[in-house]
Amino acid sequence: MFHLDLAPADPILGLTETFKADTHPGKINLGVGVYQDATGKTPVLQAVKAAEHQLLENELTKSYLSIPGLPALATHTQSLLFGEGHHLASSGRAKTAQTPGGTGALRVAADFCQRAVPKAAVWVSQPTWANHQAIFEAAGFSVKAYRYYDKATQSLDEAGFLADLERIPAGDVVILHGCCHNPSGIDLTPSAWHAVADVAKRNQLLCLVDFAYQGFGDGLEADRAGLHVLLDAGLSVLIASSYSKNFGLYNERIGALTVVEETADLAERAFSHMQAAIRAIYSSPPSHGGAIVAMILGDPTLRAQWIEELAAMRQRIRAMREAFVQGMADRQTVIDFGFINHQKGMFSFSGLSESQVLKLRADDHIYIVGSGRINVAGITPANLDPLCDAIVRVL
Repeated sequence: MFHLDLAPADPILGLTETFKADTHPGKINLGVGVYQDATGKTPVLQAVKAAEHQLLENELTKSYLSIPGLPALATHTQSLLFGEGHHLASSGRAKTAQTPGGTGALRVAADFCQRAVPKAAVWVSQPTWANHQAIFEAAGFSVKAYRYYDKATQSLDEAGFLADLERIPAGDVVILHGCCHNPSGIDLTPSAWHAVADVAKRNQLLCLVDFAYQGFGDGLEADRAGLHVLLDAGLSVLIASSYSKNFGLYNERIGALTVVEETADLAERAFSHMQAAIRAIYSSPPSHGGAIVAMILGDPTLRAQWIEELAAMRQRIRAMREAFVQGMADRQTVIDFGFINHQKGMFSFSGLSESQVLKLRADDHIYIVGSGRINVAGITPANLDPLCDAIVRVL
């Protein structure tokens, strides 16, 4: 009945399947976008284990959640985004819905935007997370790119970014990475955030902040600084949060979508359409992951434990960046990899070409995305030396 060709494999998830099928004992996976500890495992946080124990003991029902999910999760999400006691949380101008992961938050945002600004185009950074384009095209949008990454300098192309920003037509949607840009690890500068706020206000652009890595850059508060530039400007903003990374809850699929409007009345109207979009996609969110996050953030002891564990993850990634840069400097002088120390979060562009990436895979069983993006969290003390040795051989 269905005469279809094979759909193309996902460039990241497909690479993971190839890695799993590889039987070589020394294989290294720097492609998959999950946090790994010093042993190469993706751990369950101790704060999560403690919360799950309490949930197991006290949970009374498996009934459906409401369309927007757990009210406590919405409250705590806004606390992470805005800060404790921020006026937005009590003004009624911000509304939050629980979603199945950050991807679910983006898909709800896409369907909401089809209701709110159906004739808009959606603009993403060049490059951006591989799934951004697919999500918004599936919702019926035309997706265009603004300049972001300067390959020659391994840094932000701020002049190109600002020039493209000025040319985006009024009413269009601009997707911005809140921190720890995926895939480059290069974040907007404070001056660039202020320029975004100025242009968005002047040209009536709708900013959608993909905030998948809060706490993985410089800390929970520092990582939201760019978002607050937009909020302080009084803009209408959509914020897609993910708890996959900073809580390690990858397979629980827990995220949130927050809309901030200019008035409480506008926020209430927007939220009604957000809920209508959710009802048409999945009706109501799964409970378990949201209950874990709400319990941890609502319990002072568990929250403090989580913040400690999050800091340890952030510090391990930073230490691996520094160790890799030093390891490459000790082995060669062809390329200065120091730029990797200036990037943030789990990901970095390594500067490796696609041919070099393929050679590393064929000769050394090292798996890296074709663009050269590496997951720094996949580097461990055990695989650092063989990784550096192999890269030197392909330079």
